Amino acid sequence: MPNRPLTTDYLQERKLLAGRWERRGLLLLVLLLIGFPFLASTNWVTIANLTMVAVVGSVALMILTGFTGQISLGHAAFLAVGAYTAAVLGTHWQMPFWLIIPLAGFAAAAVGLAVGPFALRLEGLYLAIVTVGLIFLVNHVLLSYPDITGGVGGIAVPMYAGFSEATSMGDSWRIGSFEINFERKVYVLYVLLTLVSVFAIRNLGRSNAGRAMMAVRDHDLAAAVMGVNPARTKIIAFGLSSFFAGVAGAMFAFQQQYLTVEPPFNLLMSVQYIAMIVLGGIGTVFGAVAGPIAFVVLSPIMEAVGRSLPIIDQLNSTQQSTLLFALLVIGFLIFEPLGLYGIWLRIKRYFMAWPFSY
Repeated sequence: MPNRPLTTDYLQERKLLAGRWERRGLLLLVLLLIGFPFLASTNWVTIANLTMVAVVGSVALMILTGFTGQISLGHAAFLAVGAYTAAVLGTHWQMPFWLIIPLAGFAAAAVGLAVGPFALRLEGLYLAIVTVGLIFLVNHVLLSYPDITGGVGGIAVPMYAGFSEATSMGDSWRIGSFEINFERKVYVLYVLLTLVSVFAIRNLGRSNAGRAMMAVRDHDLAAAVMGVNPARTKIIAFGLSSFFAGVAGAMFAFQQQYLTVEPPFNLLMSVQYIAMIVLGGIGTVFGAVAGPIAFVVLSPIMEAVGRSLPIIDQLNSTQQSTLLFALLVIGFLIFEPLGLYGIWLRIKRYFMAWPFSY
């Protein structure tokens, strides 16, 4: 059962959906996304919205860490910039969401481009330490201006479709017996944003800029010899990664409708996003999507398992989930470094070679 036809020219190689199984899978996904809000309860729609926020945030981190090899533990800072940009613009200026979301991305990108030059001489753990400092710096700035950001008490995040409070997205619509509430409205918007983000990272990986990032990740000196500018590539990666992180932050703010600085924008959030892309398969588009989905699905399972284990059951639910996820990620790093993507490759290769065993 081959997944795609034999490639004989470059035009076939450039197709996003070259195989019939990929096209059928995309069609099935579209049908699932369309039917989900009509069949699922409001609680499950909310979980789906948070999952899509995590997917966009993982796409952002995958560009920087997966494609370019720059380890960042400051991912939560870029999400915080995007989230508070959405909150401030919506609260103080009543801007519509379709204008706030790109502005939140650009605000986070400005911070990312400012941090990018520091990454030119730093790699590995040294860069990770610098980006950890970025979290505390951003949080300090947000707490220092309570008149604008709400400070410790937090800030509400209104969502308007136009330039007035009368266009609030919080009002429910009713079509017969079916209620279109806030969560379902947001779901439609987040599906579009998630598909655009995944499509963008898929194309980025096939572009000259994406190949340059991967060359810098593998060996920056060899990439420079081949004509790639490592400094320019790293700064572009920081800019693009922080832009998508800002978009994810705005999505998170609209979904939560109320924000505080810490939690959730702390080191734990950054570590969770690192765990997502490692679990999904670092350096792959598949991993940027599968990792967050697996994280959301496994979280309640981890909490249930943690309550039945000795010693671990003395911790709270968040600590139990974090500890068990850490063990899971360590297991993947040891036994399956490609994460869920590696498992998917084994399954696909089995069916491609079926009925033969070799």
